[in-house]
Amino acid sequence: MSKESQTSLMNRFFRITRKLPGSRPVISTLVALQIVFLMLPTIVVFVVSFQPGDIVRFPPDGLSLQWYYELPDESRYISALWRSVLVATFCMLLSIPIGILAALGLIRYDIRFEKAFQLYFLLPFTVPLVVSGVILLIIFGEMGVIGNLWTVGLALTIINIPFMIWSVTSRVNALDSELENAAKNLGADEIQTFFNVTFPSIMPGVVTGALIMFVLGLNEFIVSLIITTPDIVTLPVLIYTSIRTNISPLIAAVASVYVIVAFLAVIVADRLVGLDELLQS
Repeated sequence: MSKESQTSLMNRFFRITRKLPGSRPVISTLVALQIVFLMLPTIVVFVVSFQPGDIVRFPPDGLSLQWYYELPDESRYISALWRSVLVATFCMLLSIPIGILAALGLIRYDIRFEKAFQLYFLLPFTVPLVVSGVILLIIFGEMGVIGNLWTVGLALTIINIPFMIWSVTSRVNALDSELENAAKNLGADEIQTFFNVTFPSIMPGVVTGALIMFVLGLNEFIVSLIITTPDIVTLPVLIYTSIRTNISPLIAAVASVYVIVAFLAVIVADRLVGLDELLQS
């Protein structure tokens, strides 16, 4: 496209947006387009799941709940979904004490190699997940624990734990230390101060981090693909292996249910701590 054509297209876009209601029509339009772009794949999968035939079509030939009725009979998908929930729950529960202790330690105490820990917290953004998966596969293989479901949960905890520590650290930083000093002056020992003052104060960060860990554990694919064996395959891995041989509306129905489960987790996070708290963490 020539430069003149691009300029003409942009001018036409701005003329259209000026006619829209609102004080910031351009920004509102761009945000709306971005939301549609992000939601489009999910919408397509959800619509395709209502295809009545065996062949995936978009738009579908009609609307049918046939594949949703067949889901309860697909034991391999039900088992895989159950394993994904177990792995995500294990990941969430294990991350809570680790995240609390790590956040308190980093903020309250002088720790050797603190810079190294801070660099570790950046690993989810710097090291490809496939590399992390291969490293964990080698370690777990040497330990002889490959093939256990808990090893998948442990692997997902290791790669995602920085998100939990960030969430709790933000609340520890906002905690007024005078509250803890007041409790100690009134005779509370260190453990009583922690459970009666510190822990309730950082609870929103703990809940937020735990829900983030659950959602990440539920949706993680690359490391699970490397770590899991055919007997303990999780739902994202099973969906991937299934579409390599046959793409049917049944897969779209399974994926839609999976999206609904993840969406419910976000709703729970909103009810417990609020989306603002979740996004700030």
